[in-house]
Amino acid sequence: MQSGIDRTAAPTTSGDRITSGEEAAYPPVQYSWYVVGVLTLAYVFSFIDRQILNLLVGPIERDLDINDTQMSLLMGFSFAVFYTLFGIPLGRLADSRSRRAIIAVGVALWSLLTAGCGLARRYVELALLRMGVGVGEASLSPAAYSLIADYFRPERRATAISVYSMGIYVGSGLAFFLGGLVVKFASGREQFVLPLFGQIHAWQLIFLVVGLPGLLVSLLVIATVREPARRGARAAGHAGSTVAPATMTEVWDYLKRNRTTLVCLNVGVACLTVSSYGMSGWVPTFFGRKHGWAPGQIGMVFGSIVGIAGTLGIIAGGRLADHLRSRGRTDGELWLTWLSAVAWLPFGILYPLMTDATLAAVFLMPAVFFGSIPFGLSPAAIQRMTPNPMRAQATALYLFVINLIGMGLGPTAVAILTDKVFQNPAAVDRSLLVVGVVADSLAILFLWFGLKPYRRSVEYHLSSEFAQTGNESAA
Repeated sequence: MQSGIDRTAAPTTSGDRITSGEEAAYPPVQYSWYVVGVLTLAYVFSFIDRQILNLLVGPIERDLDINDTQMSLLMGFSFAVFYTLFGIPLGRLADSRSRRAIIAVGVALWSLLTAGCGLARRYVELALLRMGVGVGEASLSPAAYSLIADYFRPERRATAISVYSMGIYVGSGLAFFLGGLVVKFASGREQFVLPLFGQIHAWQLIFLVVGLPGLLVSLLVIATVREPARRGARAAGHAGSTVAPATMTEVWDYLKRNRTTLVCLNVGVACLTVSSYGMSGWVPTFFGRKHGWAPGQIGMVFGSIVGIAGTLGIIAGGRLADHLRSRGRTDGELWLTWLSAVAWLPFGILYPLMTDATLAAVFLMPAVFFGSIPFGLSPAAIQRMTPNPMRAQATALYLFVINLIGMGLGPTAVAILTDKVFQNPAAVDRSLLVVGVVADSLAILFLWFGLKPYRRSVEYHLSSEFAQTGNESAA
């Protein structure tokens, strides 16, 4: 092996007993897409519960007597730390135990805790509940990406994962849109009296409304989603969903051999996530402070932009990546991620500079479109280059990096610039500009330098004994 060249660590299957169904056909296409639909619904609810906070900055800051920086910790850091820390052990669990059960329990947990945010009376209570929401949501994506990879042939995975990933933008859009409607409905009343709960603020009612329906999604997952055969996984006992996970030595060897690819991909997408979370966290406030829009108007306009442009972007990226794969391009996922970062830059510069609100919204549309593309492609890239027994762990590591950096720093970086550097609440437009341009420019550099190592990682994995045994050939 040449020094400094990435090689995917593909654990051999020699001497290992393969799970039942290893050579079986993939599940029926119609049912596979149904599973993607259920998982996407869960992802939609996770982002509704995650992003609804961003529309409620004004009333929460007023009622809890906090500033932008403290609010940004609720949006990002308090959630991100627990989301990322628990993602890694839950990802390892998902590589060896029932993924659907892990998802169902996680959905129920975060839904209950989101509703619990509606009962918070102090800042510290709301922060603790947001930490719990992060723990619950950490269960979803590592297990979901692993499930989808076992339901779909390699040539269809980028599209399937992008459809699942559109839950980010459908959920965020609905959070802003429905939240705007509820804020508008509640605008004439600051207080509500509910049986058992007593008197609560309007923003607390919104948390109750968006949190509790997630319990139905949890029941849908456990009742209708089946655990597919794990292709390329080593059995740990009798037939079923329990398999022997990759050893920590194998995982560590894989990480070392692919370190250049993983650093460039994970850090590059993390920089894009800084820009994305900074934008989603503070664009509603930007329209309110700079352009004088009411929360209801902001929710409906920004929610529509995020839901429509984000969904179109993420689906277009997945379809184009699968097309490039069929044409023999081995780096299509990462190349399109890099290209979308380049395309985002002019629109990310223009929308905060507009003095007219309509023009700001117009330039925001392509910014959201191009900004959404990487979040379906990058997890598809991880699945493509990773052996089955460690896919959820590799995904959890990816989510750890992008969310700790992106979610942890994005909203807070914008808030600190506004509070400490510009020292003017109306300067949120300049803060969005600086954070977006710096983060996107760094992402372009990291992703560009990751293209060649990613091609080597994919090609080696596809030619390995492990991939061939697990039906992961390049065909």
